[in-house]
Amino acid sequence: METIPVIDEGELERRIALAAESFLHWRDESFRRRAELMQAAADELERNRDGYATTITREMGKTIVSARAEVEKCAWVCRYYADGAERFLSDEALETGDRVIYQPLGTVLAVMPWNFPFWQLFRFAAPGLMAGNVALLKHASNVPRCALDIEQVFTRAGFPKGVFQTLLIESKRVATVLDDSRIAAATLTGSTDAGRAVASRAGHNIKKTVLELGGSDPFIVMPSAEIESALETAVTARMINNGQSCIAAKRFIIHRDIAERFIPAFLERMGQIRLGDPMDETVGLGPLATDAIREEVADQVRRSVDAGARLLTGGYVPTDRPGSFYPATVLTDIPAGCPARNEEIFGPVASIFVIADIDEAIELANETEFGLGSSVWTHDESERSRFVREIAAGAVFVNRMVASDPRIPFGGIKISGYGRELAMQGIREFVNVKTVVG
Repeated sequence: METIPVIDEGELERRIALAAESFLHWRDESFRRRAELMQAAADELERNRDGYATTITREMGKTIVSARAEVEKCAWVCRYYADGAERFLSDEALETGDRVIYQPLGTVLAVMPWNFPFWQLFRFAAPGLMAGNVALLKHASNVPRCALDIEQVFTRAGFPKGVFQTLLIESKRVATVLDDSRIAAATLTGSTDAGRAVASRAGHNIKKTVLELGGSDPFIVMPSAEIESALETAVTARMINNGQSCIAAKRFIIHRDIAERFIPAFLERMGQIRLGDPMDETVGLGPLATDAIREEVADQVRRSVDAGARLLTGGYVPTDRPGSFYPATVLTDIPAGCPARNEEIFGPVASIFVIADIDEAIELANETEFGLGSSVWTHDESERSRFVREIAAGAVFVNRMVASDPRIPFGGIKISGYGRELAMQGIREFVNVKTVVG
């Protein structure tokens, strides 16, 4: 296994100073030139997709098929903002005859997670750099090669030195970086605790933050839904990225009129998922990212069963193979107060609830502290309207799986975070909205 050392204090200072100096030039670069470089970054990602995907799979265990798709999606977001940034940030006339202009803030620190090690960064970096900011990446400690490869993408694309840099530092040193007056803002994707820590420190320094934290997304299926489509999507929505996704469907809320049809079919499909080597293109479920994460998932399942939840499939730690594997697992009859109902389980575990009506469905969907995404399956217009209006989440997907897309805003409410990424809203998070009068 490769070991990559952290940088010392002298190197950290050099990189922060370089970022600050680079910003003075990058902020004045034309949108046309920025777009040329961002398109070149997309070219680099597509040209060397398989190599970057292999690094992702080797470091955090997602299937090679999904890793390739992740790299391709990064190229997409680069091209999206290369094409749209100037339009999103063009001056706006006010009815007073005055105007609003959008200017970059400076150096933005990006604290990123391991689960989508390329995508989570690129969905910030593409709009952030196109807006004229420069970026420093503090990546998760278990994906250092991904962090260095991402820097390589921008270097090979021809971005000026210092516009994008990776900081190989421990989490405990993030506070020092946030305290530095040359850091203008921060964005974090990660756990609620990590979000609290970064937001608190940035807030102390009066610095803008965007947080995309955990989720416990409901997946609601009503009698009018197309059941086969909902079933197929439900399995995909739970198992994406080996179940390690903030927007994965985690709580399946099924109307009692269709439960006897839906639940056995869901179990059958979950049982057909092949567990194994993520480099094997026929495997649907690879290992979890670390042994510690696997143990946390197993412990949450054990505590849920001890509290009265019923285990329908899975729920054991495999002993027939090395690696942090955990099988597709389904729980039901889940009482209040246990992990499968109230916590985010970051692994391939589905919690099933049977409800009597839409009132109960909405109440159950909203009882969690999280509020990231939600997926509702119905062809009843009155139900659709109520779900859209009453579910407390940053997004409601109707008859579709929750997914991030460069063209639509992404983010949550409650302890799932604040601010938005992607679309026009995302690129405007890290700019100075400057009013010009006269």
